[in-house]
Order: sequence, then structure tokens, then C-alpha cells
Amino acid sequence: MSDIRALTAGKRIALGSGLYAERAAQHHSEWEERLRTWYAWLQPGGKRKAARFTQQVGALEAEISQLDNEALAGALLYAVTPMHKHGFADPYLARAFAVIREASRRCTGKRHHNVQLLAGRALLHGKLAEMATGEGKTLAGTLAICTAAATGASVHVVTVNDYLAERDAEHNKALFDFFRLSLGIIEQDMPPQQRTEQYAQQIVYVSNKELTFDYLKDRIAIGHLNATQVKLNRLFNEAGTQSSILRGLHLAIIDEADSVLIDEARTPLIISETIPDDLGEALYHQALALANGMHAEHYTLGKNRDVWLTPAGHTHLRAAAEGLAGLWQKPAWQQELVQKALSALHLFKRDQHYIIADNKVQIVDESTGRVMPDRTWERGLHQMIEAKEGCEITGQRRTLSQITYQRFFGRYLLLGGMTGTAKEIEPEVKRTYNLSVERIATHKPSKRQRLADHVFLTDDERWQKVIERASHFAGMGRAVLIGTRSVEASERLGQLLTEAELPHTVLNARNDADEAELVAEAGQPGRITVATNMAGRGTDIKLAPEVHAAGGLHVILTEFHDTARVDRQLFGRAARQGDPGTVEAVVCLHDEVFTRFAPTLAQLYLPWVRSGRPHGRLFRWLVRHAQQRSERHHRRQRLQTLKQDRQWLMSLGFVAAHRK
Repeated sequence: MSDIRALTAGKRIALGSGLYAERAAQHHSEWEERLRTWYAWLQPGGKRKAARFTQQVGALEAEISQLDNEALAGALLYAVTPMHKHGFADPYLARAFAVIREASRRCTGKRHHNVQLLAGRALLHGKLAEMATGEGKTLAGTLAICTAAATGASVHVVTVNDYLAERDAEHNKALFDFFRLSLGIIEQDMPPQQRTEQYAQQIVYVSNKELTFDYLKDRIAIGHLNATQVKLNRLFNEAGTQSSILRGLHLAIIDEADSVLIDEARTPLIISETIPDDLGEALYHQALALANGMHAEHYTLGKNRDVWLTPAGHTHLRAAAEGLAGLWQKPAWQQELVQKALSALHLFKRDQHYIIADNKVQIVDESTGRVMPDRTWERGLHQMIEAKEGCEITGQRRTLSQITYQRFFGRYLLLGGMTGTAKEIEPEVKRTYNLSVERIATHKPSKRQRLADHVFLTDDERWQKVIERASHFAGMGRAVLIGTRSVEASERLGQLLTEAELPHTVLNARNDADEAELVAEAGQPGRITVATNMAGRGTDIKLAPEVHAAGGLHVILTEFHDTARVDRQLFGRAARQGDPGTVEAVVCLHDEVFTRFAPTLAQLYLPWVRSGRPHGRLFRWLVRHAQQRSERHHRRQRLQTLKQDRQWLMSLGFVAAHRK
């Protein structure tokens, strides 16, 4: 492709002046970003254009089906030639999609439905395609992937973990081979030279974490060279010089886009190095001992996992630290260390926010339930939690480079994504990434039934009801999926199911390597699967014929999440593609989403729970209110992360300018 900017159908895009083709850093005023948010609510639909597009593809089907394999493979290159000048306009996309659909039918036995055509079109128009669970996002993505790769663009297919990257790549390899499109797969711990070779391929499947860190490595590697030196080194391929890992940020297609762009966007990605910890292990244990000696009137816990000492707390700490040597003689250090210790003791819980594996503290992603083994908390918090758990205390970390997902994915010339839940976050993705959301209709009408909610005052009542309902539906020959919010809850429920002599499988962060296999088997008759939030992502639950005849999969939600999107993902496991299925919620009024974000309203709802006749509509309003407050809270956190990232960039630029 002579000019990679032609991908964007004539939109003017400023390229960066760095190592390879990427969008220049964008600086928008806060008012411009707010206007984007308002536009997301007001933009018109395009149903007529969508219908016309599917008709255009269908009209070409008879002609395309007459081609032999060699002619069909060449037809894609012919179809994409006008895109070099006109971008991904509908008339040219229609022919390309007709070719890819016929090739897929021949190679894989799967023919794209009209709704999948519309999803592929949305991706190349730079949108998020919202497709219900089970509607075939992986197959829909091949339309955009093959089309873009055939134009010469570097296509990055971004998934939430390495397993899904490898699995999806292998599923689609036959189709890519048919069109002679080269395929690369990035895996954790892959050596740099091999990574560079894989990124050189036309289509690259990679997890969001690996991709972003590879980009940071490129920035570090060339940080000591100016642009002219980099170009000369690449031109002459000088021995001993550091080449880039990536070959450009042309096009990214993100699977489970809401998880990547929103849920994981609260924390910047950081490459750091370990430096000696001058504080010493004894200091952390002393801080924990002092924190354990404090009472509720000595500190206040905030919603952002902040801790503040009260006046009584300051007085208590000064008295408790009197006589201690070293840093304890400095009031600022006293406060910093004890506040970190209070956070470790009261705000970060084992088997919820982290697990202990191989005698190491490993952070658990609260949105997905997956372990993030390479992540650490900053400014001594991680070391404080290691001391709390009796693990070996690792060294402090010094930042070498960092970036947010907001800034990184904003550098792509064209960005698209797919997810089952996106409409709720459209204003935010429009504001942050300038992405619109296109809701794709289901191929078949949904038969999902939501049963009445069950609300209790204690955990014991909740779990007793969950076991009762799971036993009932499994006894009918149906499959049962039970979703929990934490590792701790999943293991507690697993123990109770064992005591009730109900065969089951528990899937959580401790065994997430077997995730896909366990979820795929969850559709067998009488099978009970307990899983954390990861169950809603990435792998289809295929129903056995007997389960389908008995009423399909039954999903039990045991605790509402901070965001309704995650609950919708879990419920979306049932009744996919026109299958039968039912869902229900069995929860406790003292769950975190209520006590943290709607404590007063939860107290007002108590009489209905105690009466044994919960008011269904009122309770769902309470849930919606609590989740909306939670979503606003987390949205503010993400915007604050983005502001801090911009401030970090400004300070970095100031230092660089000062050094010159």
C-alpha cells in the first residue's frame, strides 16, 4: 500500500515522526472530548446502508461461487486494489467480503451470516461491533482481517490472553493460508528475535499485554537514538544496532474490546527494573505491627482504596512510634508506612485481589478473574502485602517507560473491536478513543428467560439457595454455570457443593490455564461449573443434545459486579444462537456493590427482604442505581489515570528539553 493512511477512507491523519507508521500523539481539549461524548448519544443509525451492504454482498455470491480456488484466491487482491486509493468504502468491501465468505465456506465449512458481514464492515469503518455472546465474533473478524492484510497493512488481532490468541489463530489458519496471508502468533517469554519475526507477518495474533509491552520496549530501545540514526541503522542494518520489534501500528482489531479498552484501562502499563530495597524487611513488619494496633477511630478507608489517619490516629501513631529508631523518627515516613500497612491489611484481600502462588503475591484482575503474574503494586504496597503474607520481599521497582491503553491504542491508524457489551460504554469510548459503537442484531431471536431474583441477608442463606437451585436444574439433565466474583467465593462454594455430594468443577485464577477446556465441557448433562468472571469470555459452551432438549444452560449469578456489563457477559452464556436457556441472580444485600455504592437505599430495602417477599422491580432499580454509581466512580478513575499519563508525558518532555 503506497500510503497506509488510505486505510481510513480519506480521513486526514497525522503520522508520528518515530520509528514506524503510527498516528501522531493527539492533544484534545477537555471540551472537545466532552463534545465527542455528547455526539455518541446523538449520532444517527445506519440501518438502510447496512441492509444495502448485505444485499450487495449477496448479489455477488453466484458470480464468486463459480471461481475455482486459484481464481478465488486472486479475486481478493483484485477486490482490494481500489482500497489503496479510496479506503474501505462499501462497494469495494462488498466484493472482498463475498470472496472471503466463499473461501471460508470451502476451507472451514463456515459461511458468514449477514450479521457477521455487518460486524466485519463495522471493524473496517473504525467502530466497535457489539455482538451477543455466541454470535461468532471470531469468524466475523476474519472478514476484516483478510481484507486489511491483503491491502498490505500490518494487522494486529488483539485478545485478552495468550491462549485465546493461539487458539483463534489456529482456527482461522486454513482461511489465511488459502489467501497466502502470513500468520504470526506472539506468546509470553518469546525471545526478541523471534518476536520480531512474528510481527513481520501480515496478520499477528497477540494479547493486549504482550503487544503494549513490546511497543514500550521499542520506545526504550531507540530512546538514545535520534530519528536520523534510527533510519540509517535500519537502512544499512548495522550489526549490533537495536531494530524495532513491531513494524507499525496500522490496524488493530480488539476482541473483548470493553475489557481491554475500559476495564483494564485504570492502570498504566509500566516497564520497570528492580532496584535494591533500602528500607529492609524489618521496617515492613514493624509498620504492619503498628497498623494492627490501631482501631477504627484511628483511620478512614476511602472508595479509591485510600487510607487517611484521623487526628486520633496521628496522636496514637506518634505515641506508638516513640522510641523506634531510623525512619520512624520522621513524621512523614511514619504516616506513609502505616497508611500502606493499613491498606495492605484492610483493603487488599487474599483470594480476591491477589493469590499466593509459588510463595509469591500475584495480582488478580478483578474484571476477568485472571492472574496478572507480571504486575506489581507501586510505592511499597506490593512489598507490604508480601510481608503481610510471609512471602519473600522483592525489591522496589524503578520505572523505565510507561503508557496507558488509552494512549497506546490511540496511536493506531485504524482501530476496531468486538464485544458482547459495548453500548453502555459508548460515550466513554467515543470520548477517549473516538470510537463509535454499532449494535449488531442476533442471527436468531434470543430465547433466554430471566427468572426472579433471590435476595438474602446472609452469606449462608445465599449459598444454601445456590446449592438448592444448582441441584434442581442439574437433576433435570441441564447444565449449570455458577458465576462468582472472587477466587475465595468460588472455592467456598466448591467446598459446599462437595459437602452436598454434588459433582462439580471449579474454575478460577488458580487453574486458569485449563479455562477453555473446562468451559467448553460445561454444556454436558448434569454438569455444574463454578467459575469467576473469566467464564464470560472467549470460549463457547456447546450444549449436548440432551441438555438442549431439557431446557439448555442455566446460569446463576451469585453477586452483582460493579458494572452491569460483566453481569450481562455472564448471563450471555445461556441461550446463545437461539438455544434455550435461563438465568437468575441469587445474592446477598450485604454484597460490596450495595454496601459501597448504595448503602442507604440497601438499608431502606431491608424490610422487603425480611418479609420474605422481595419487591422485584424495586430490587432491580436498586441494583441499577448501585451499578451506575459504581460505573461513574470507575470512569472518573480512568479519566484521572489518563490525566496523570498526560502530565507524566509533559514532565518527560520538559526534562528532555531541559537536558538539551
